[in-house]
Amino acid sequence: MIHSIEALVVRRVEELKPVPEDATARFGTTFTDHMFLMEYDTGEGWHDPQIAPMGELVLSPATSVLHYGQAVFDGLKGFRSADGEIRLFRPDAHAARLRRSAERLAIPPIPDPWVVESFLRLVDIDRRWVPAGPGTAIYLRPTIIAAESAIGLHSASSYLYFLILSPVGAYYAEGSNPVSILATEEFVRAAPGGLGEAKTPANYAASLLAADHAIARGFTQVLWLDAIEHRFVEEVGTMNLMVRIGEEVITPPLAGTILPGVTRDSALTLMRSWGLTVSEQPLAIETLIAAAKDGTLAEVWGTGTAAVVSPVGEIGWRGERIRVADARPGAVTRRLYEALTAIQYGTAPDPFAWTVTVPAYN
Repeated sequence: MIHSIEALVVRRVEELKPVPEDATARFGTTFTDHMFLMEYDTGEGWHDPQIAPMGELVLSPATSVLHYGQAVFDGLKGFRSADGEIRLFRPDAHAARLRRSAERLAIPPIPDPWVVESFLRLVDIDRRWVPAGPGTAIYLRPTIIAAESAIGLHSASSYLYFLILSPVGAYYAEGSNPVSILATEEFVRAAPGGLGEAKTPANYAASLLAADHAIARGFTQVLWLDAIEHRFVEEVGTMNLMVRIGEEVITPPLAGTILPGVTRDSALTLMRSWGLTVSEQPLAIETLIAAAKDGTLAEVWGTGTAAVVSPVGEIGWRGERIRVADARPGAVTRRLYEALTAIQYGTAPDPFAWTVTVPAYN
């Protein structure tokens, strides 16, 4: 069993790929030259960390993850600042969330420092891929899958951790323009005691049909309601939800059905440091719609790694399309986006020590 990633083996590609000039193509479709790999076997633990040329994974048709879905992943970004430095945003928080997700899926967790080091090592190897344009970043996708080749429902005896990188631009085609969301009573994202607070593929697969229904009706994303009463708002698409009614910012509490977003936590920390009134409490859809209709709903937005902050301009509910205020990004939405991206790109102080500079290992 390894005790650090000092045992890392690096196998570089023989021929580097050309880096695309435009990183704003469709999110997550272009990948860098290398990937990080590490294996787990019962009795041996996590072992054989390596950086290898980006390539295909060869899996048996009987590989456990293909049948029982035992897998977790996470996602974070690195940013190139004006001085040329590359900074990862809150890599420790993402490593911790990957570990918690793994524990929920009965996957042997990887120590947080090892995960963070895998981030730093791979980004350093492929640093030429980190774009420098406004709104661009390098997206990191760490993943753990059950790799045992056996059909039979049980926690696997072997696993594979891999990390891949992708230069990206805006996540939504609307960019910073407000999106429209459809509140659904037909579908649910997560139930108490389920997988809602884990970042696992099952959560996203379960959301696809509802998203297709929303898009077919002219909406960008789904506004998820709770699984018991179908009344309380939870998440918006793949993002955490925040609203401002009057002078109070409200976000649903983390109670096992909502993913604990790193951007969510960052936004709450910033708003509280600004002296805003912020509450983590249940919010009924009826309350949200009533506030939109009586004019007290000042703004609605989602937070997430991919989009950072995404304003909402319209809510669909029981056949109505209801505008949020003037259907433009609100004051807090704009301030949060500007503050978060300034910290990420190094154009403003980082009072919470959220960014980690990628060192040059070689």
